[in-house]
Amino acid sequence: MYAIPLGDDGAELRPLEPWQADEFLAHMDRGREFIGARNGLPDVVTDLESSRAYLRLYAEKTATDSGRIHGIWSDGTLVGAVILRQLDPAAGTAEAGCWLEPAGVGKGLVTRAARTLIDWAIEVRGIHRVEWVVSSDNAPSIAVARRLGMSRDAVLRESYAYRGRLHDEEVWSVLAPEWRAAKSARAAGTPGTTGTTGTTAPAGA
Repeated sequence: MYAIPLGDDGAELRPLEPWQADEFLAHMDRGREFIGARNGLPDVVTDLESSRAYLRLYAEKTATDSGRIHGIWSDGTLVGAVILRQLDPAAGTAEAGCWLEPAGVGKGLVTRAARTLIDWAIEVRGIHRVEWVVSSDNAPSIAVARRLGMSRDAVLRESYAYRGRLHDEEVWSVLAPEWRAAKSARAAGTPGTTGTTGTTAPAGA
């Protein structure tokens, strides 16, 4: 299995596959409360069989070119993941997402990992528009969207029911030409394209 270095700190991005269900469940157990504050995945992955089923779902998406999941390893431990929840090369669209357990927070891991996965979607699979859908009260995830050069397209009011509350969701996106311009700017050492709508959110994811 391949591993993609995410920098000089030893962090790596690797595919997550059904045979890693034990490791994935252990990761979810460590981060269950933290991840579950904003993400329903801990309610889905509760035991070894459900862990295997979730990874099998993404194995099927990989096989049909309709999604991807990659884990983030730090110091040899699985601490989070980035996903292409939806991938439609024919339509040129994709939706990305992420999560981290507490041990992975504050290191820029999600930004680095998501940048790698989105770059693959745009440059290899020909995706034109990548979306990032996030609860309006999830400041760390919104900060990641900004660092990825996304712009806020819309606020979907009370569109997401989670744990007894209706939450507003924000739709952020980046288009392939914007992505390439920002990448070229980074390579040249000059400021790149950033998200342009909304207020500044704290870094740390």
